[in-house]
Amino acid sequence: MISATFLFCALALFSLAPSEAKTVNTRGPSEFESTCNAIAAAVSNSSQVFFPGSPQYASDNHHMYISSSAASACSVEPGSVKDVSTILGILGSTRTPFAVKGGGHATNPGFSSTNGVEVAMARFNDISVNATAGTVDVGPGLVWDDVYKALNSTGFNVVGGRVPTVGVAGVALGGGYSFMSNQYGLAIDNIEAFELVFPNGTTTSVTSENADLWFALRGGFNNFGIVTKFTLNLHPQGEIWGGVVRYAPDQLAVFKAAVVKYQQNKDIKAAVAASLSYTPEGVVPGAILFYDGSTPPPGVFDEFLAIPTNQSDVSTRPFVNFFSTLSFLNVPPSTRGFYSGIPVTQYSPVVLNSLANQTQFWGNKWSALDESLSFTVVIEPFESGIFSHGSGSAYPPDRSHAVLPTGLNLGYTNASLDGFMAKSLREFTDTVQAAAVADGQNVSDAAPYVNYALFDTPLETMYGAGLPRLHSIKKSVDPDNVMGLAGGWKF
Repeated sequence: MISATFLFCALALFSLAPSEAKTVNTRGPSEFESTCNAIAAAVSNSSQVFFPGSPQYASDNHHMYISSSAASACSVEPGSVKDVSTILGILGSTRTPFAVKGGGHATNPGFSSTNGVEVAMARFNDISVNATAGTVDVGPGLVWDDVYKALNSTGFNVVGGRVPTVGVAGVALGGGYSFMSNQYGLAIDNIEAFELVFPNGTTTSVTSENADLWFALRGGFNNFGIVTKFTLNLHPQGEIWGGVVRYAPDQLAVFKAAVVKYQQNKDIKAAVAASLSYTPEGVVPGAILFYDGSTPPPGVFDEFLAIPTNQSDVSTRPFVNFFSTLSFLNVPPSTRGFYSGIPVTQYSPVVLNSLANQTQFWGNKWSALDESLSFTVVIEPFESGIFSHGSGSAYPPDRSHAVLPTGLNLGYTNASLDGFMAKSLREFTDTVQAAAVADGQNVSDAAPYVNYALFDTPLETMYGAGLPRLHSIKKSVDPDNVMGLAGGWKF
């Protein structure tokens, strides 16, 4: 059984000679083979096309969960902005389905995978610090590990992902909750510019001066073209205090009380990602504790630290060292699975009891069907002003008050259970959200975090009153609906 796999997973790169970029596939027939060959013939030597049977093809199509991977006709790794433009032109003119993959962490099937052409952004992996401007340029093919390591010796950091191997692109286009979001907001609130290739092949730099695209790209994913560079704000970074604590199932009651008490904390340098993990022996509580400073003031984490632990590695250390210790959250190979998200405004005793009870109830049912089951709830008690750090964006659709995302991560290996697992995870989600509403929380129409939302979530629920504007922007920049050939949340 996997413990706490979710809190927010794969790169195995194998290089072929640049001369192979224009190799024409001689393998068996494929519906989209002609498109693959056209791309291979058109791109420069900085890009490469790979076909089934090559190690790089396998890497390009690999996702964290095998249930969200697909066998594409070919994969292409563009190595220049010009080649991205060329590739989009061919995909659009041939009406070939495609996917755009950054880190491969999307769990909804078909969101960054396809049976057409897999566009893997792995070669867009540059990191360039501009200390004078207080920014860093990062490529969409990077994972956050790469970014944090590159910044480790600079005295700066960025607002980014919370788990090793999570891609930059998905977080930076979908919202982006961070250990430092209480201080600086979401990842999208800390972006200075996007370099964007439009579906028609032209390229632009999107900043706050372009009101519509600035609104749309921050939470609107790949509806408007392919982003080839993010310019992120830098923030001073010294040593941090933090680590993982795990408790026994018999500490669940006092753990829930600690979560309730912690929400009174007003220190914005503090962050907690608490968890409830299913085991046959009971629901196991745990937490990642984080403080952006060498030592937290008394009272911030006292309730969590007072609980007897089965494991604790909390210490003062560099941020990158702290982050690397979270690799246990990565998912083992051959795991299938889904995410879901439950928006709440607070973790009241009613909500926490519902989360724990549903974890036990559904965990018993799921584990009886698949012994490899892993299931974790992530409790995310962010500060009430978390959305106040940024301007209007596609997500969140309402910045007037905080909505806490609450992630669910379900993992298993039996492919025949896909339908049941998704349906029951939806039932789990709806049950807890109904408990929050009954508890007096105004979340019946609250937007779930778009990077957690299960594939059947309506666009109206996630994007609210901003959806008509997003439809309009999409139509203006992509009248031929080229990006509609790719997966994901589509406007």
